[in-house]
Amino acid sequence: MTNILICVFSTVGALSILFASIGIVRMPDFYLRLSVTVKAATLGVGLLLACAAFFFPDVSVTTRAIAIVFFLILTAPVAAHMIGRTAYHSGTPTWEGTLLDELDEDYKKHRAGMLEDANKEAAAAAEVRRSKEAESE
Repeated sequence: MTNILICVFSTVGALSILFASIGIVRMPDFYLRLSVTVKAATLGVGLLLACAAFFFPDVSVTTRAIAIVFFLILTAPVAAHMIGRTAYHSGTPTWEGTLLDELDEDYKKHRAGMLEDANKEAAAAAEVRRSKEAESE
């Protein structure tokens, strides 16, 4: 029974990682590539670690595999979200076939506020420079 579980989990895990690698090549933009990679690779690595836990009957191996899977599931989606959010803020283009950008309105307001703040900071810095030049003369 354990051998069947190991065979099934390792096959599904390897196929999941294969699909993740194919998704990197096939997906048209950064955001879709990020989504496919994180989801499929997390599933694949988790299943392969489950295979290791089943294959080695030692408690320390099982504990380590469970801990790694736990932290992988905990950190991978958060990291992908932060990478995607940073890419969106930095203006990474979306695919031409993207029909709906729900964040566009919210971030237009955010970007306008950031631009306004940057202009105020630049004006303040220029004023400080001018006052320093006036003092030095």
